[in-house]
Amino acid sequence: MKAGKDKVVALHYTLGVDGGKVESSHDRGEPLWILLGHGQLIPGLEKALEDHAAGDELQVSIAPADGYGERQAGQVQRVPKKYFRDAKYLKPGMTTVLALKEGGQRAVTVHKVGMSAIDVDLNHPMAGKTLHFDVSIQEVRDATEEELKHGHAHPPGSAEH
Repeated sequence: MKAGKDKVVALHYTLGVDGGKVESSHDRGEPLWILLGHGQLIPGLEKALEDHAAGDELQVSIAPADGYGERQAGQVQRVPKKYFRDAKYLKPGMTTVLALKEGGQRAVTVHKVGMSAIDVDLNHPMAGKTLHFDVSIQEVRDATEEELKHGHAHPPGSAEH
């Protein structure tokens, strides 16, 4: 079976950025389970997985436009510390998660830490970078009706929600 929209893909990956430094990895233990076509992956990686099958291994380079976008100037914003978990431990240059007023979260980079607020760069930490993925596809299957309704994959043995 080939990967494509509404297919569940189980994969292992290693991500390197620009000069090859490994930024993240999901290459041991249980694979990462993704429902393709539902916004769970950056567009370039999702497109690269299409038409591949279990057992395929691929190396993919993704330009910023198909990853996290280009860096945009003027994206530094001052945010009250209450919107950060463990704000007292944050230092300039660190990446953290910002809790949004409207719900959800956003990855940001700490620019400056003040007494009651933190200046953060709202560009995604990977914005403007070329991403290099080594991917090993473990399984491809049709999504269940429940997975399609929920908009994400349910790995084997996962708890119902």
